[in-house]
Amino acid sequence: MTEAFDFGGDVVWRPTPEYVDRSNLKAFMHLHGIASYGDLMQRSTQDVAWFTEAILEFLDIRFQQPYSEVLDVSGGIQQPVWCKDGGLNITASCLDKWMEDSATADRPAVVGELEDGSVRTLTYAELSRQVNRCANALRSLGFGRGDPIGLYMPMTVEIVVALLAIARIGGVILPLFSGYGAGAVASRLADAGAVGLVTADGLHRRGRSIPLKPVVDQALASVPTHRHTLVVRLTGESVPMTEGRDVWWHDLVPEQSAEADFEPTAAEDLLMIIYTSGTTGRPKGAVHTHCGFPVKAAQDMCFGTDVHAGDMVYWMTDMGWMMGPWLVIGSCLLGATFLVYEGAPDYPGPDRLWDLVERHRLDVVGVSPTLIRSLIGHGDEPVKAHDLSSIRVFASTGEPWNPAPWRWLFEVAGESLRPIINYSGGTEISGGIVMGNTITPLKPAAFSGPCPGMAADVVDENGRPLRGGVGELVIRAPWIGMTRGFWKDDGRYVETYWSRWEDVWVHGDWAAIDDDGQWYILGRSDDTINVAGKRVGPAEFESVLVSHPAVREAGAVGVPHPVKGAEVICFCVLAGESEATDELARELVEMVATEMGRPLKPAAVLFVGGLPMTRSGKVMRRLIRSAYVGEDLGDTSGLVNPEAVEEIWGLGG
Repeated sequence: MTEAFDFGGDVVWRPTPEYVDRSNLKAFMHLHGIASYGDLMQRSTQDVAWFTEAILEFLDIRFQQPYSEVLDVSGGIQQPVWCKDGGLNITASCLDKWMEDSATADRPAVVGELEDGSVRTLTYAELSRQVNRCANALRSLGFGRGDPIGLYMPMTVEIVVALLAIARIGGVILPLFSGYGAGAVASRLADAGAVGLVTADGLHRRGRSIPLKPVVDQALASVPTHRHTLVVRLTGESVPMTEGRDVWWHDLVPEQSAEADFEPTAAEDLLMIIYTSGTTGRPKGAVHTHCGFPVKAAQDMCFGTDVHAGDMVYWMTDMGWMMGPWLVIGSCLLGATFLVYEGAPDYPGPDRLWDLVERHRLDVVGVSPTLIRSLIGHGDEPVKAHDLSSIRVFASTGEPWNPAPWRWLFEVAGESLRPIINYSGGTEISGGIVMGNTITPLKPAAFSGPCPGMAADVVDENGRPLRGGVGELVIRAPWIGMTRGFWKDDGRYVETYWSRWEDVWVHGDWAAIDDDGQWYILGRSDDTINVAGKRVGPAEFESVLVSHPAVREAGAVGVPHPVKGAEVICFCVLAGESEATDELARELVEMVATEMGRPLKPAAVLFVGGLPMTRSGKVMRRLIRSAYVGEDLGDTSGLVNPEAVEEIWGLGG
């Protein structure tokens, strides 16, 4: 895709001296005598070993045994070895280092709020004691180093404690989306060879109790390696407990000692397997280590969203998606305070998110474009009814923005004063490839550029650097957060990312760089639509559609056409009281044709109740396309709303 590119328009936010002076980026650059952000990017990508060591020192990562070499690429950049011979259990840096001073020990670490409004806060000292008790409980059940243990429950204080406790005993964290059904839970637990699971009796969602334990019982019938389940009582619903297998959290954990040594793991020992769905085949288990995912997560939180010790951070996510562990581990490494919220962001009213901001005085608020589009329909009043003055930074991930909702968040909630730090990468990245920051200007829906240390580029179909057009997003050098492969499937890992061009990671996203050096992500490259030789990203169609007041969300896909190769079908979710009429459909078709040119006129605009998406807010265009044309859907277990696929299936004829 090499057409001329113009997406974001003019710069709308420029960093004030206050933002620049307090920034971690400025402090890091000053420490190393680096004059400009451009110089930082050049040095960090050309000398990866120097940058990695500098980050480890800046983040105060505590090694129990020094590494002999920070980066060994003798086996190729596809399989580098990081912090060679080093000893590292990441919980020593997440918890133990804050116990060295009473001021940091007494700082709030995690605030948990349930949907019913009840709030619980743990200081770092209290969190450390709770993690130690849970670690001892897990050890009492026979769990230890190398044991995969699942997490299948909502965002509560207990899931934070359990995640860190698994890491502390040297176990392998296996986070699962709390909305999965039994089949998805079973397949992931079985694939990882899980021996344990931490879950809850149920969760709260929009005023109802939704059972989890019965789902667990059904799933575990297909997991022969499983031995014990630790169950948190959250909703109080009566649930069956299997004798000898299931143990109540409240019966076991509180009785344990508050002292527990961390397992002396190696820096490259397995810390976590996070499953992520691909376009085909079974889910991919991205493998992460103690010196990988945590370092990259904390770096991005530190440099991108400019989180400092004591800042209050919230990201709307689930522990089953990358941003859940990212929030917990990144915040703890930086000594920040983070909020976990169990319920729906618009319950009991559309102002719940803004109410959380006001009551907890949030500094950094992470959202998805999907959430913001859904809130726009409620108008500006729910936002303006709350004091949002604590917010210093908005952040966003999950999918590309359309400019209109981005501007609403920036202008209405952010009062045109607060930056929106766009963030895009993936589970296999441990964070971002590209990201905004607080020391460079921003355009709507844009990224400042690659994260420091990420040797990213945009290339044409021949792998040559491309500017002013849309091409493939690639990475040309290793980084410490990169997945160490796919669980039990290294061949698939190499084929997925390293097979197109030699020593180049092809991420599978369309991207562009404008004349001012601002970056844009335009969706998955396998979502690209080729209409009579004209290749275009779906985000461009969607941006036009959601600019219409009747449209809340839109998804555009290409379907086969005997002459043009592909034609465009657009699916729209209507806003408010708008009615799905033939007249409105024709109006939207003509609107797109006018904006994008007659050759790109959609064949149809169809109205649906929802677009299939993951909990992290990604619209699954692959499934829209497959359902519409009646193809095999592949893995759909990551969807939060599988009924949306069924509705689309009935539209394709």
